[in-house]
Amino acid sequence: MAGMVAVSRGRPPRVSMQEHMAIDVSPGPIRPIHLISDYFPHFYPFTKHSLPTLDPHPAVTPAIHSAPQLQPDPEPEGDSDDSTALGTLEFTLLFDADNSALHCTAHRAKGLKPPASGSVDTYVKANLLPGTSKASQLRTRTVRGTRGPVWEETLTYHGFTCQDAGRKTLRLCVCEDPRLRRRRRAPPLGELRVPLRKLVPNRARSFDVCLEKRKLTKRPKSLDTARGMSLYEEDEVEAAGEERGRILLSLCYSSQQGGLLVGVLRCAHLAPMDANGYSDPFVRLFLHPNVGKRSKYKTSVRKKTLNPEFNEEFFYAGPREELAQKTLLVSVWDYDLGTADDFIGGVQLSSQAGGERQQHWCECLGRSDCRLELWHPLDGAPLQLSD
Repeated sequence: MAGMVAVSRGRPPRVSMQEHMAIDVSPGPIRPIHLISDYFPHFYPFTKHSLPTLDPHPAVTPAIHSAPQLQPDPEPEGDSDDSTALGTLEFTLLFDADNSALHCTAHRAKGLKPPASGSVDTYVKANLLPGTSKASQLRTRTVRGTRGPVWEETLTYHGFTCQDAGRKTLRLCVCEDPRLRRRRRAPPLGELRVPLRKLVPNRARSFDVCLEKRKLTKRPKSLDTARGMSLYEEDEVEAAGEERGRILLSLCYSSQQGGLLVGVLRCAHLAPMDANGYSDPFVRLFLHPNVGKRSKYKTSVRKKTLNPEFNEEFFYAGPREELAQKTLLVSVWDYDLGTADDFIGGVQLSSQAGGERQQHWCECLGRSDCRLELWHPLDGAPLQLSD
């Protein structure tokens, strides 16, 4: 025992493998442990009284005493899980109940985190969910060369009613301009979703919300036809149900002209019928029963749009008592050159229609020289009228 103590006094203290591993792999800063061998008494049962008298190695002492003062490095900003990692978006929502419109004003974005370094060219894309994504898709202009773009642009959804506010959600995405990047289907820089049921009609509400990553949904097993395909798909299209769109009609019985003025103002959120995701819509009017060309009218065609604006008016002559017994059939079609036109949706106005359609028709014929405007949802099945 004395010989071993003498040897240990003449040489630097030996550090066992257990002590070395315990010091090196211990996570984070550690405190100096002079009697670390106490954790392994079966290896060093004789060093309990000899090691405390040994002076530590001069080269090791500064490192051991400075370790508790070191602070762990902060997590890199790009790998942070905080909600602000993708930036924030400032915008304002206004539900104009008097005009059945939803106004979304995109102000600015801050702290965007593009996938590649350097400046980015971004725009804001909006969708109403659930619904056909193409039909409800609106976007701002592109602001180039900055990670803090300022748009100050208002996107308007026409035909937005109180029923829509109670069940729909607005999705806003900050995207890179597809014309200025190689990857055409790259995911957006960030997105957010705002339930619209809490909006107060005719009162603007401002938001400053953190962007999130695009939500991915599990692909149904029926779609996994090939091995190696992605098990997830982008939540781009929500369940649209049977929505075919809606149309804004104005009715006015003119006492001076002695007839009914029917105005086709605009359509909103029409179902896409063409391969490019859009339609070439036009509207047909038919007053039943009636004969002759004066019972049928057609608007002009609006190319490649799902939210067309017509602002065209047509006239049906006749006393109000006679018109009250008739039915006005309004149908929206997709124009196809060389083939039959595709039916998008229709609406029937009469005294037997029921609901708002009946109310709109009867209230118009009950007044004179009073223009009434109302949005009507389109039915997906063509109406069959008997002679």
